Amino acid sequence: MSADPAPPGGRPAAGGRLLPDLVLTPTGWQAGQAVRLAGGRIAAVEPAGARRPDDVALPARALLPGTVNSHCHAFQSLLRGLGDDLDFAGWRDRVLYPFSGRLDRAGLALGAAFAFAEMLLHGVTACVDFFYVQDGGNENAEAVIGAARETGIRLVMARAMYDWEGAPARYRETPAEAARRVRALADAHRHDPTVVVQPAPHSPHGASPAMIRAGWEVAEALETVFHIHVAEGRYEGERTLREHGATPVRYLDRLGVLGARTVAVHCVWLDEEEVDLMGARGAALAYCPSSNMFLGDGITRLPEMLRAGVRAGLGTDGGCTNNRLSVFEEMRMCALLQRVRLLDGAALDAGLAFGLGTRSAATMLGLDAGEIAPGRLADLVAIDLAHPSLHPRTDLLRSVVHAMSHQAVTDVWVHGRRVVDGGRLTTVALDGLLERVRALTRDWKL
Repeated sequence: MSADPAPPGGRPAAGGRLLPDLVLTPTGWQAGQAVRLAGGRIAAVEPAGARRPDDVALPARALLPGTVNSHCHAFQSLLRGLGDDLDFAGWRDRVLYPFSGRLDRAGLALGAAFAFAEMLLHGVTACVDFFYVQDGGNENAEAVIGAARETGIRLVMARAMYDWEGAPARYRETPAEAARRVRALADAHRHDPTVVVQPAPHSPHGASPAMIRAGWEVAEALETVFHIHVAEGRYEGERTLREHGATPVRYLDRLGVLGARTVAVHCVWLDEEEVDLMGARGAALAYCPSSNMFLGDGITRLPEMLRAGVRAGLGTDGGCTNNRLSVFEEMRMCALLQRVRLLDGAALDAGLAFGLGTRSAATMLGLDAGEIAPGRLADLVAIDLAHPSLHPRTDLLRSVVHAMSHQAVTDVWVHGRRVVDGGRLTTVALDGLLERVRALTRDWKL
């Protein structure tokens, strides 16, 4: 992504230095360091020395890389609470399809801004929005991009490609239309420093073979990542086997779309051969542990996938199938879920979980983020070392993963811009945003 110092629609990226008590660098915690910002990136991590006029003092704070949400459907936060006790099919047919039909372009933008604001307050600095309510064009996606700019989050617009005839008409396009529109949207934002567009055929059941191939060809042409839901529920494997004669991962491989560009979302129901095949092809996983639990889908075999060479990042999924939007929470959930699945308290340690929500997720998405080091994007989170959830002070990183409350997140920078200051958003008026959400959803009931 470009290091352009002035994000369109936002304030110029800030320079100067941040002076926290502790900085989490790739080599561990360091004290007495300043993090110098310039042009939306980290220019240096250097000894603090004498104070300078443009320094930002962060007493009793630790500075961490911002977290990366590798899979979400942002507008779905407006549907939170409507289908909490339904399985996937019930949630889709009784909540998602009918209630998304009530959202015009302004409603979709409001839902996105609502989700992005919550994420920023929880320390998410970059988000993949897998967006599929297209209405036959790119205008809705542009509205979501506008919401990202307004709130200040870094956005990966996973522009969905959907042609299953059972989906609402406003989701559907032909492969040619979808490919042309994804290319146009990517071209329109190729110089945006905080927005990147990537193709996202919905799934083996939501996208035809032609649509999946069209998405892969766009990814190859744009030299970017390719997102697709894979084997989220047991039903998908059964259906793909019935309709295409292969389980989902084998089917994608047969289509020639399983490779280093692939970010496969969920991957709950894979057999051992499919796990190995993903590793051999260099594919990546967007793992959403809370959502998989919430919908009763099952447990992704994450340690086995990592051992097979599958790259991975953590995601929240939509705000109505989780129902929280915190990657710090997903770090804890992924570690605990694998421990209980394997009956092994050492199955997935805190350092690995933290990496999955930061550096690993950023890398698989093609973002220069996820760690505090020179040249990386200035996407940063400060936490309050005095917060009770971080006491006693034994191992701070383990406490961040396993104990930290979201209330300990005090400040957030995206592309060098301070978007949360002392626990308050600097970009949008949260009270006004929530009032608009209440007004829109006041009469929504199943």
